[in-house]
Amino acid sequence: MVASIVGLLLVAVALFVGVWAMCYGAFFLIGSTHPALIAAGITAAIVVAIGYLEYGYLETIERLSDARPVDREMAPELYQTATRVAAQLDVPPPTIAVSERDAPEALAVGFRPTNVRLVLSRGTIETLERPDELEAVIAHELAHVKNRDAMVMTVVSLPVVLAAGLRSRLARIDHPGIVAAVFLLFLANAVWLVGRLLTAHLSRARERAADRAAAEVTGSPAALASALSRLDREISETPERDLRDASAVSSLSILPLEPADPETVMLGPEGDTEPSYWWLRKRLRRLERRFFGTHPPTTDRLEALSRFQRES
Repeated sequence: MVASIVGLLLVAVALFVGVWAMCYGAFFLIGSTHPALIAAGITAAIVVAIGYLEYGYLETIERLSDARPVDREMAPELYQTATRVAAQLDVPPPTIAVSERDAPEALAVGFRPTNVRLVLSRGTIETLERPDELEAVIAHELAHVKNRDAMVMTVVSLPVVLAAGLRSRLARIDHPGIVAAVFLLFLANAVWLVGRLLTAHLSRARERAADRAAAEVTGSPAALASALSRLDREISETPERDLRDASAVSSLSILPLEPADPETVMLGPEGDTEPSYWWLRKRLRRLERRFFGTHPPTTDRLEALSRFQRES
């Protein structure tokens, strides 16, 4: 975690220095007074503007999850379990929202522990047959709240978001200066790639930390392992159309809401022809999940929980 955060800080510094240097060079060449101050002001404005535009979606996470708040009378058992786990983790009890989707969603939304909403889908509630499995999933999500993972991941992913915003906005400019465009595109692509790798690595580490915290709080690593296994099977059996509907909150859920391999759309009049280079597309998808995945493989998480069970 420390190495990833240090790496992301260096990436952020490289991005900001690169944008400042580009602006400084442009104003210095045209003979402006105080080019360093002007460049610093423009860099700050770009950071604020792109950060505001790209992170506006954080306010819509609950809407993207298609969840509706429920009160204690509507879901007494959920509130009882969440309140008990919150007390064990020493965080305020969350409010609860339930999504009607079949895809097994489970996520905690909110930057501050005092303003957290726990989102669960019907798919998750119905898949987890045993109360201790549901308790373990809730404990995992509230462990993220305890560790302030939403705030941490938002801050450290800022260079990736800024680089992605810079790339998309450069592409919309009709006649950018060729030197500036080439330099900024190279910088933005490099920062985006390295930043995504480091952010994904940090995210996987924090998922493992939440697994361990949930196992400690509930006293049953086996319950969380069983819950993860059930949810993983449910994801593999969920139609890809439904998973696409939930893809906006995939990185925040307890398991990634996406199939391991892309759906094959067979071609030809008989529907028996495989798309061109399908073998390559599948391998690229697996490489993407390996390097850019926000969650560790479920098998790795189960092995870690099994080791923790033996140690305890």
